[in-house]
Amino acid sequence: MFTGIVQATCEVVSIYKAAGLKTFEVAMTPELTKGLVTGASVANNGVCLTVTKILNDKVFFDVMEETLQLTNLGKTAVGDRVNIERSLTFGTEIGGHILSGHIHTQAKVKSVSNTAEHYNIELEIDPKWMHYIFYKGFIGINGCSLTVGQVSDSGFMLHLIPETLKLTNLSDYQVGDDINIEIDSQTQVIVDTVERILAKKQLVNS
Repeated sequence: MFTGIVQATCEVVSIYKAAGLKTFEVAMTPELTKGLVTGASVANNGVCLTVTKILNDKVFFDVMEETLQLTNLGKTAVGDRVNIERSLTFGTEIGGHILSGHIHTQAKVKSVSNTAEHYNIELEIDPKWMHYIFYKGFIGINGCSLTVGQVSDSGFMLHLIPETLKLTNLSDYQVGDDINIEIDSQTQVIVDTVERILAKKQLVNS
């Protein structure tokens, strides 16, 4: 489990291709690798990956073909920065909201507005996911716990503060790029439960 509070953006220094997977080598800081062991879970752009090797603060992750297809890790190249968060430990402060590291879909950057007053990103997403996205609700964006801005039938806005831009890779994204999306699990459960109850009532009354 994760909190959606990105700890660092780290460079992908190598990508090794093999049958059905790619191995990512990510350069981390000594603070991030302290106590880290093989088998541990680390979120890369919000994707929960397993550490397969650690070598001089370089951390290796095997990314399966399905994950490469479903997330933007499939388009990640050497030199790109990924958002990194180590898994949640008991007793630590939770400043975001609970994320599983399981990406539901990707959203496409529709527009970026960067002025002296604001930094806004407009995202376009498959309309079926908008059932779970609400104004002022929580959402996971590349592993970042963020608040949803204005919504439409096919997308929503993000209003980013300078601290978020400094600590994450969201400022790297341009129009047409894909961003990993994790829907808030509690919202999804509530919406699905209500829709199921309403469907049963309609069936009974029909």
